[in-house]
Amino acid sequence: MSLRLGDIAPDFTQDSTDGPISLHQWAGSSWVLLFSHPADFTPVCTTELGFTAKLKDEFAKRNVKALAVSVDTLDSHSRWVADIEDTQNVKLNFPILADADRKVATLYDMIHPNSLANLTVRTVFVIDPDKKIRLTLTYPASTGRNFHEILRVIDSLQLTDEHKVATPANWQDGDEVVIVPSLQDEEEIKRRFPRGYRAVRPYLRLTPQPNR
Repeated sequence: MSLRLGDIAPDFTQDSTDGPISLHQWAGSSWVLLFSHPADFTPVCTTELGFTAKLKDEFAKRNVKALAVSVDTLDSHSRWVADIEDTQNVKLNFPILADADRKVATLYDMIHPNSLANLTVRTVFVIDPDKKIRLTLTYPASTGRNFHEILRVIDSLQLTDEHKVATPANWQDGDEVVIVPSLQDEEEIKRRFPRGYRAVRPYLRLTPQPNR
């Protein structure tokens, strides 16, 4: 099943380290970061899960819930959590789905047979409060994810949902943003962007970032 941006994230119910989770109900009105791991007790995954736990406050201020998935058992996850907490000096504060039957991995097309025959690649989904998929990323098993980039994209999505802007290359929170080309009414532009804008080209208008 190929999932595209704007699709409704498929719902499921699966066991986790925090008990059974039904995705849509569990998500509620929050954003969700759903991300998969090739297997338990693997070195890169251990660092990723530890780093995600350290970002608890960053996710909280963006109204994001993290949810990991690995195709191992709940018992294996429980033993792995102890390793993660010991080696990464952090308390794991989000659930890991126990996807031994590969239900979630199959539903979200996380298994790429030409890369890893029976295990999930490093897939990332960002799901908004309307349960729509807003970001998909797929990393090879050998490369750890850049969670600062994931946070940057969430910042951009939340900003651009609220204002008629887009974010340019390498944008960071607080940088100038682009006024969307469809916005042409000058009175509305003045109202929305009281600090003004500079037109590099008629289609490329930069303005200070609006307050979030």
